[in-house]
Order: sequence, then structure tokens, then C-alpha cells
Amino acid sequence: MTNILLVDDDINMIKLIHIHLTEQGYHVFLAGDGLQALDILNKETIHLAVVDVMMPFMDGYTLTKVIRTQHNIPVILLTAKGQIEDKEKGFQAGTDDYLVKPFEPKELSFRIKALLRRYHHELADHMIQIGNTTINKKSYEVKIHDRTILLPLKEFELLYFLMSKPSQVFSRDLLIEQIWGLDYEGDDRTVDVHIKRLRERFSPLTDDFQIKTVRGVGYSLEVKG
Repeated sequence: MTNILLVDDDINMIKLIHIHLTEQGYHVFLAGDGLQALDILNKETIHLAVVDVMMPFMDGYTLTKVIRTQHNIPVILLTAKGQIEDKEKGFQAGTDDYLVKPFEPKELSFRIKALLRRYHHELADHMIQIGNTTINKKSYEVKIHDRTILLPLKEFELLYFLMSKPSQVFSRDLLIEQIWGLDYEGDDRTVDVHIKRLRERFSPLTDDFQIKTVRGVGYSLEVKG
């Protein structure tokens, strides 16, 4: 189920949007100000935030900036202001969309669906999943079940490249070119060292994949199971 965070101190507005989004099949989390919103974001998996601009303690612009630095989710700003300066301030804060009150709940629903589709495609472009192992090129994280693993940059890039092309065999020279660049002047044994480190890291953690040595050629990532 898609989780929507709705942040607004207007009780009537919250009730109206909550009813509409719930009828659309979303699970809605409610916050009356930016501080409550951040608490929910840190505890729950939120897929999109709808944020009012005028709120106590922390306004919507500030909250949007914080969300943009800490969470990779789309944001829609709600405001009673329609001036171009306010819209500019909203987009500078990092909002993905802007909706001026009063608005039809259906319009909000259309915009939510459009943003979720866009973000889904963007995630698909930089994430690869093999079994229970996920590698994310945007956050440079590898996740196995609920465990997050941070790798040195070249190990990450090497693993991402191999995972993006499972079962294909790559020579050391090609891997050097792809990961270290054409101007790399080091020994091609660097590839062997990095492969060894990846094996040592992941062999005890998962059997989703295995990096195999192809004698006389190079290496290949094989999907298991």
C-alpha cells in the first residue's frame, strides 16, 4: 500500500483530503506541523508528502528543504498564495509540485498519481534487485533484507556494473576501462583485489549471487536460485 504523509494545521482541510485519499486506496499519515511530520518520516515508510506552506513551528518551505536532504520522496506544496514569487520559493525549496487552495481533491489525486509514476521510473533507473539484494546507485547503498551495506566507491561501482549485466563475462581490461577509466595506469590485478573483497563481504551474507572466475577471460556475476 502507498503511504501518503499529509501535513497541515487546518483540521477541516486535513479531514477532507484524508477521506478522499483513503477512498483512493492510500494509507494516510497525518501531521499538524513540520516537527510532527519529521517524526513520522523517521518512523514510517512514506512514499509521498503533501505539505501546507503556512504552519506553526516549521513552515512548509523549511520542511520541504529538510525532506529533500533526508528522504527521497516527492513533495506537493499546498498554499493559499498564488503569486509567482511564492511558487518560485516553493520550487527553490525542492517541491515537485504546487497546488493553490482552494482546489478539488480530485486534482490533488491526479497530481499524486503522476508524481508516484515518475518517481517509480526514476527509482527503476538506478536500482537493481537480485533476490533479497538491492543496490541503489543514487544513495550508493547495498541492502540485503533489512541490512544496509556501504562499500568503498570502486567496489560499489564494480558490483553495480556486474549486477546490471548478470551472466555476462567481462575481461579485466574491460572492467578497468568501465570502472577505473581509460587513463588508469595501475596494474590490472586491481580488479582481482576488488573482486576478492566483494566475495569476502557478500559470501557470508547472501546466496543471491556469486561472482565467478572465468579462466583465461575474466569475471561474471551469476544469479543463484
